[in-house]
Amino acid sequence: MKSFDLTIIGAGPGGYVAAIHAAQLGMSVALIERNKVGGTCLNVGCIPSKVMLKHSHLALDIQKANAWGIETNIEVINFKKLKKRKDQIVNSLILGVQGLIKKNAITLIEGEAKVDQRNTVSVAGRSFYSKDIILATGSSPFVPPIKGIQNVKYETTDTFFNLEELPKKLVIIGGGVISVELAFSLAPLGTEVTILEVASDILLTEDEDARNVIKAKMNKIGIQYKSNVKIQCVHKNEVVLENETVGFTNLLVATGRQPNVEIAESLNLKMDGKFVQVNQHFETSQNHIFAIGDLIGGYQLAHAASAEGLHAVDYILHGQAETLKPQSIPRCVYTIPEIASFGFSEEEAITAGYKHIKVKKVPLSTNGKAMAEGNTEGFIKIIVDQEFGEILGAVVVGEGATEMLNAILATFKAEGTIYELSDVVFPHPSISEQIGETADALIGTAIHV
Repeated sequence: MKSFDLTIIGAGPGGYVAAIHAAQLGMSVALIERNKVGGTCLNVGCIPSKVMLKHSHLALDIQKANAWGIETNIEVINFKKLKKRKDQIVNSLILGVQGLIKKNAITLIEGEAKVDQRNTVSVAGRSFYSKDIILATGSSPFVPPIKGIQNVKYETTDTFFNLEELPKKLVIIGGGVISVELAFSLAPLGTEVTILEVASDILLTEDEDARNVIKAKMNKIGIQYKSNVKIQCVHKNEVVLENETVGFTNLLVATGRQPNVEIAESLNLKMDGKFVQVNQHFETSQNHIFAIGDLIGGYQLAHAASAEGLHAVDYILHGQAETLKPQSIPRCVYTIPEIASFGFSEEEAITAGYKHIKVKKVPLSTNGKAMAEGNTEGFIKIIVDQEFGEILGAVVVGEGATEMLNAILATFKAEGTIYELSDVVFPHPSISEQIGETADALIGTAIHV
């Protein structure tokens, strides 16, 4: 029977990154995928949504240009052409990943995998032994049991980007990160969007100040959102709430994702609720079986899955690896403006035992470059421990926030304090200068705050 040092089941950003890393370190690697290389992120998630969001950015920029005196009109939205561009980018990236797999001599097998207790893997009519196995099987859209939903055409986050026409009136059930991002991807193009959330607010995983900025922007561009809703049922072209009916031409159900645990269940792996239970090195209850990504909960983010995969490979090969701390994983929301954060919130820091917390929030509205570009919505917030100046967390809201966060994150990762961050000379004019201003404000040396 053929054997491999490592078999990875799932070729998403967790699986294929782990496979390449293992191959680079000299391991013989099999990579199994039942759908498409690149997983949810590349095919129906991170990448296509960012392409569509860029189109919406352009529409908003045209509105801004008109307000400033560069007068023009958007005569037509050629949605088929926008979709074609999205498809071309996705296909190009898939080819890139496939090329990397081939370059690193990884055996790619297409099909549904089965694993037995002896680490024998069966797929596409062939069986082989693998010394170690990483499960990176990802997740699927969760659709709640809403009355009437089975009789109505609706999209999930896995099918949304297959739309051939720009929706006229989109209702989104669910008010999480993905829902709000997709609302921003269409509303500036002319779609009337309404978000329905059963919880007390949208974006409940995010900083409250950040939520308020995003909700203000949603109000400004006409995205409607309703929280604390009670959905009675769904009929053709309408969602019936307790006190009103909301019509739609298109319906999107974006109420979270559930892990694909078929293989884990077949192996009787220990579970933590609906997720696979793992230790700090991502090993499951069965020796030599590891699990990463959406399968184990935590931050269900592409870059988190990649980091977990890299860690698991290093542990498999060397028997030790520095523990991956959740506080070092950045969290991103690609709204307009963006939200980017890492580490503890003020409340979480107190719960973690820090007794001398200091928080400073500096708006972008006083920043020269932000004013020049018309991107003054947002702020920089940094949480520190006053005793030693340790950076505990940060939230950045603004245009390009997911890029700006990295200056603070890199300082944190290098175990630098707020004093080292304050010592950085930021270029002028730049929006990132406001990071320095926030750091200076925390130690009492700010000039402009």
